[in-house]
Order: sequence, then structure tokens, then C-alpha cells
Amino acid sequence: MEKYSQIIILGIAIGTLARIFMLRNDYRSYPSYPHGYVTHISLGVIAAALASIALPAIMEKEFTAVTFLTIAAQQFRDIRNMERETLSKLEERSLVPRGHDYIEGIAKTFEARNYLVMFVSLVTTGVAVFTDLWLGALSGLLAIVISGLLMRGKFVRDIAIVKPGNLHFNNSLLMVDNIVIMNVGLKSSQEKILKEGVGVIIHPKDDDARATLNNMGQRQAILHDVSALVGSKLEIGEPDWTPLLRKDIDTGKLALFIIPNEKDINCIIEAIYRTPVLESAEQKPLSSEIGRKASD
Repeated sequence: MEKYSQIIILGIAIGTLARIFMLRNDYRSYPSYPHGYVTHISLGVIAAALASIALPAIMEKEFTAVTFLTIAAQQFRDIRNMERETLSKLEERSLVPRGHDYIEGIAKTFEARNYLVMFVSLVTTGVAVFTDLWLGALSGLLAIVISGLLMRGKFVRDIAIVKPGNLHFNNSLLMVDNIVIMNVGLKSSQEKILKEGVGVIIHPKDDDARATLNNMGQRQAILHDVSALVGSKLEIGEPDWTPLLRKDIDTGKLALFIIPNEKDINCIIEAIYRTPVLESAEQKPLSSEIGRKASD
């Protein structure tokens, strides 16, 4: 195995670089810095090391070493459980929670990124074993780019069009266009909502989008991301300020109401567009014959 030492080190280095590339801290502040970074980079190094050793071990007929890959798979499943438990506990103190569907999607993502690290390290060591270190390094960098493409998912902008809505009251009913949001009885609350509140309408592009946006987990994800990006004046014990999404049952379009920290309709629309489409929420009725016939 000594003759493969440089190849193994290269595989670990490129794999670790891939994990750093995939480790992003955005407006959700997760993973936290620096402790979350240390945890996930450390696990990335372990994943890279296991994958880098695999091919040289097979070349040397050290098949026992390859069995460690199965142990790694179990450890990475535990990562999903760890992330799920951590985020679920954080939900208890959140005024606008992510929702269980969003949390499950984040947990799956952290597990999958370690498998992508293993993919990058395997490509690097595989090419390096059969050619040379330089080609191995270049192929590893190319694999990182491919991993970045594999990480991409859909966003709300891919499935819907968001437009400003008319926020108004019909007696005590708060409405955005013709969609009822909630009942607000206090006159002072009505005045504040009309002065500082914002309403938008989310139009699904097709029946697939309509089914996806109908999912409660997807709706909660939109509310959470909008509140995280533009802020919300929601306070404990003040239900009149709660951001809400309601559906027009005839058309499938959604009406969103929020009292943001800054009343900027363009920023709110962009925040909705940037919300990811959850894997658990995405539905494709148009891919079936019955769904296509029903949409006619």
C-alpha cells in the first residue's frame, strides 16, 4: 500500500475540498459557525479517507479494508438522524418554524453530501491509479463541479409566478385579492395591517406545480424563508401578525400575507422565488395518463 500513499493523500485532499465547497452557511445560519463547520468538515475528511483507500485496497487484494465502506454508510445515516433531531429541537423556539418536511430535506442533504465526497475521492484515486497524479487531481476537480450540479434542486421560481396582491378587508375578513386569509376583529389591528402589511399571489405554472404548492410542508417552507429573509413583526400572543398562506380552491393559486420589517414588495417576491421546492412535496400528476387527461 506504500506505493499508493500519494494517491490516497490526493484523494483525501480533493474529497475534503469538495466537502468545503458544499458547506454553505446562508441566511438560515445552518450549519452554525464554527462548531457546525468543524463537525461536517471532519466527517467529510473521514468520508474522503474511506473512499480514497477503497481502490488501492482492492488493487492490493486487501478486501477486508473495503468493508469499512459499509460502516461509513451507517455513520452517514446517523448524520441524518443527528441533523433531524437538532433542527427539530430548534423548531420549538421558532416563531415561524421550518416544518417537518423542510427539516427532513435538510437532513437528507447533509447525508447525501458525504456520499458526494466519496464519489469525488473515488474518481480522483481511480484516475490517479491508472494514469498519474495530475490527471487524478484534474478529474477530482471536475467531479467537484459535477457534484455541485447534482446538488442543485428546483426553486419556487421554477414552478410558479409571484405577483403583488391587493390587501384589503371585507368587513372583518382580511383578504388578498379574492382569497380570504383570516378574521381580524380589532379595528386597530386592521389599520396596522393595511398600513404595514403586504399581500402577494403565487400562481402555479401547471398542474404539477399546483399539486406541489398544495403541500402543507411546501407552504410552511415558503413562510419560513420569507420571514427569515425580510423579517416579520410577528410576536408571541399576537395572532393578527402571523404570516399566512391560503389557497384558492378553484384555481390552486396561493395568497400570502405578511407584515415584514421592511415593506418592500420586490424583496418579498424574490424571497418566495428563492424558496427551494421540497423533495417530499414535489408531485408530478402530469407524468401519468390520468393526470394529463384530468388537466385537459
